[in-house]
Amino acid sequence: MIRAYDGIEPEIADSAYVDPEATIIGDVTIGPDATVLPGAVIRGDGGPVVLEAKANVQDNATIHADENSDGVLLREGAAMGHNAIVHNATLGTQSLVGMHATVLDDVVLEPHSAVAAGSLVPEGRTIETGTVVAGTPAELFKEGVEEHSSLFMVGAYYAGHVGDIGTEPVDD
Repeated sequence: MIRAYDGIEPEIADSAYVDPEATIIGDVTIGPDATVLPGAVIRGDGGPVVLEAKANVQDNATIHADENSDGVLLREGAAMGHNAIVHNATLGTQSLVGMHATVLDDVVLEPHSAVAAGSLVPEGRTIETGTVVAGTPAELFKEGVEEHSSLFMVGAYYAGHVGDIGTEPVDD
């Protein structure tokens, strides 16, 4: 479902894939080759949400920008795992928020950084380039992760493979 909020319509690039079961509301911009999978909810009803090229929002993930922030930004190739939550935060180029992880207000994931599955990143933290944080609250788990690690290639993978979802014929 794609719908306006307060007169603002989402903007979606022609080459982006937004699953029909995803919900996109309000001040949301989805860039080229970005993917939004089934059950994802992206609400720009209080501030802007921007997904740059090849950003990836997986099944049942939630993004919300409210009026007390600068919004949400997923830079090129950033990815959110299944059931992840990002609220008023910035995900750097090819960064990753793992499955069931939560990233709260004013958090910045620098490029090529990651939040492990199930973790909670409290307000105002910066996750440095090449690091992985884990736990509740999230703490440094690993550092020195190479920029070209497969850990950071999720968005790029989906950008090249998701266009055919739901187009296969079903045999009765």
